[in-house]
Amino acid sequence: MAKHLRLYLRLIGVQLRGQLQYRTAFLMDALATAVLTMVGFGSLAMIFQRFENLGGWSLGEVAFLFGMVEFSFGTMDMLFSGFDPQHFGQQVRRGSLDQLLLRPLPITLQVLGSKFVLRRVGRIVQGALILLLGILASDVGWSVGKLLYLPIVLMSLVSFFGGLFVLGATLTFWTVESVEVTNIFTYGGSEMMSYPMHIYDEWIRRFFTFVIPAIFLNYYPALYFLDKPDPFDLPPSTSFLAPLVGFGTLVLALKVWDVGLRHYQSTGS
Repeated sequence: MAKHLRLYLRLIGVQLRGQLQYRTAFLMDALATAVLTMVGFGSLAMIFQRFENLGGWSLGEVAFLFGMVEFSFGTMDMLFSGFDPQHFGQQVRRGSLDQLLLRPLPITLQVLGSKFVLRRVGRIVQGALILLLGILASDVGWSVGKLLYLPIVLMSLVSFFGGLFVLGATLTFWTVESVEVTNIFTYGGSEMMSYPMHIYDEWIRRFFTFVIPAIFLNYYPALYFLDKPDPFDLPPSTSFLAPLVGFGTLVLALKVWDVGLRHYQSTGS
């Protein structure tokens, strides 16, 4: 494990040195990413100027949801960019994956370290600031349990989104048309999760509860942090399923990834 960690850090170090060679360009990219996040949240804030709440949630409470998702997705997008289905799919089609398979290193480690998008730090910082704003505006009643659980929820969200990226990358072994479908559940899913789940139609709620269990990753933990009642009357323990769902999704995705690797056939190029 320690050996693999050192190898991963070396791969990331190469990525970082390359991206920081042009620091002005890097800063502009990071700033642009941050601005896009703030524009999205600014549009949401403008809605609250006309309507006092969204499904009974105040701007601060929605900011709490929004910030958790933005911070976690930005972190995942930086760490798991090697598994981005669009990027990885190009590697498969061009035959670049064959080069990685010939190297005496774990293929999963190589893919994970093949791309590290540092400019995503702009989205991460903005997500953290929006989350902080949500915490302050919502006047969260903190306890030791809540303080310990918040980073676990954030890591669970990172793992969940990372698992979706890994699943999307695996699909490219068999089809080149999977990128848009994957984006619906990754980028589209992150957008959907930024708002209270109870405002959506029943079929959407059911889909993101029983098919893709996203509801357990930030909505139910948010109910716990914000001391809000559960409109669906599920057991109180539901708020603590985030680690099981998040890390479980990543583990399952890696199992499917292993199956895909075993059945991978070279492009021949």
